[in-house]
Amino acid sequence: MAGLVIEVDGDIHDLQEILGYAKWDNFKNAIEKAKIACDNAGVPVADHFVDVNKMVALGSGSMREIDDIALTRYACYLIAQNGDSSKNEIAFAQTYFAVQTRKQEIIEQRLLDVGRVSARDKLSKSEKKLSGIIYERGVDDRGFAIIRSRGDSALFGGYSTQEMKKKLAVPDSRPLADFLPTLTIKAKDFATELTSHNVLEKDLNGENAISNEHVENNQAVRHMLIERGVKPESLPPAEDVRKVERKLNSDEKKLLKDVKKRK
Repeated sequence: MAGLVIEVDGDIHDLQEILGYAKWDNFKNAIEKAKIACDNAGVPVADHFVDVNKMVALGSGSMREIDDIALTRYACYLIAQNGDSSKNEIAFAQTYFAVQTRKQEIIEQRLLDVGRVSARDKLSKSEKKLSGIIYERGVDDRGFAIIRSRGDSALFGGYSTQEMKKKLAVPDSRPLADFLPTLTIKAKDFATELTSHNVLEKDLNGENAISNEHVENNQAVRHMLIERGVKPESLPPAEDVRKVERKLNSDEKKLLKDVKKRK
């Protein structure tokens, strides 16, 4: 069953047989319930239940045109969910779709986690790059820390790095960025890249000039976020990015083990 209609798009008569309905009238009831569910979800019914004509072979060898309905996978899902669960075929289909939905949720979350870890690593590289550039222009490690802190204050609407750490309950020994959501990490990264670029383009030297440049870039990024309705200081903290990274690595090791076992 899973290989015919539930895995791909299909038509109504294929699905009727696969879901174990002998009588069309009984199956039609499930279809109508599915259409209502589709409409209640705010999804255009016509996008998923499409009336079509289909040619079928008769016993005499001739062909006859019959009315049919082309179904998307979403339509198949809704019909299964609104079918007679006492039927083994319907029960199987409902379980199948539940499992597939959960798999999709896991995949989507993994992609989000990978994106956040990648963004955090990119920020680290951008900050290291900026540190190297400004070191050659008379700014030591202490000066870089001050510049970065002033940039945070500009990005977070006046909140200093320490104030943001307190606000988000970040341990004193950990970087603020490890607990920021992906959007904020990318905002910090963009401002940092702008500063690196402009320090070279404008040939800036010394802590004050470079610090002012970094503040202006963070203010510009903040202004862009505010225009889109986002206050970076108001976003909730995210899970420790290092914990997320460890989980991703662990899942990858498990996956590799499973692959080796199957060989």
